[in-house]
Amino acid sequence: MEPYATADQVWAGGLIFARIGAMILTLPGIGETYVPPRIRLSLALVVSLCLWPVVGGALPALPDSLGATVGWVIREVVTGLMIGAIIRMFTSALSTAGEIVSLQTTLSFAQTANPLLGGQNTTIAAFLMLFGTVLIFATNTHHLFIAGLVGSYELIAPARPLIAADFTELAIRTLGDSFMLGVQLAAPVIVFSLIFNLAAGLVGRVMPAFQIFFAAAPLSIILGLSIFALSLGVLGTVFIDRYRSLANLFVSGGTGG
Repeated sequence: MEPYATADQVWAGGLIFARIGAMILTLPGIGETYVPPRIRLSLALVVSLCLWPVVGGALPALPDSLGATVGWVIREVVTGLMIGAIIRMFTSALSTAGEIVSLQTTLSFAQTANPLLGGQNTTIAAFLMLFGTVLIFATNTHHLFIAGLVGSYELIAPARPLIAADFTELAIRTLGDSFMLGVQLAAPVIVFSLIFNLAAGLVGRVMPAFQIFFAAAPLSIILGLSIFALSLGVLGTVFIDRYRSLANLFVSGGTGG
């Protein structure tokens, strides 16, 4: 390959591809199982070639031994997987919100296949996951992660030691924030369910002969879904704002923030 690229250039491109490829394979939307692996790898290759002039100076020189070369590649793959896993953890907030809404509206038994999680979820949770993915691309929020790819080389430079404790702390904090965000997104339905169940309980106490369950169950579904539909715009806005804040964490690494 000497007529086309030197060994150092091939090494730099391969090292960038190791991190970028691992990240793209785990990013929401792009890294889903329904996207063909060739498409994901081709995108990772194109992005790696675009980033090579920008981040090439931050990469280590070509090692002399095979063991050191493999070690550097594994390190970059692990770094990319950890960054992608943190981003994917945050998107689980929508699944949490969907599960809570389904529980409060007595629709937990309505299960459907979730293509983003690769398993069975409630219908509302699967809808919210797809809704969040569409919002990310419709609002061009995914452009922040393209900038974040560059920022990750400043935030987690290859020449510096890989600090697993910081990643663990960030992962735990992100998982906790995503669960809290999921509860916040489902808050309107939670408040409605609390008031509705209290009212149904009082009616059942006042009128013991009245079959409150047969009247309350349809009303709980109709009113709960109506409130969920009315709050969907605010839900999407809050999620995108928090998602952008997470993306800016890696973007700021490239700007010294």
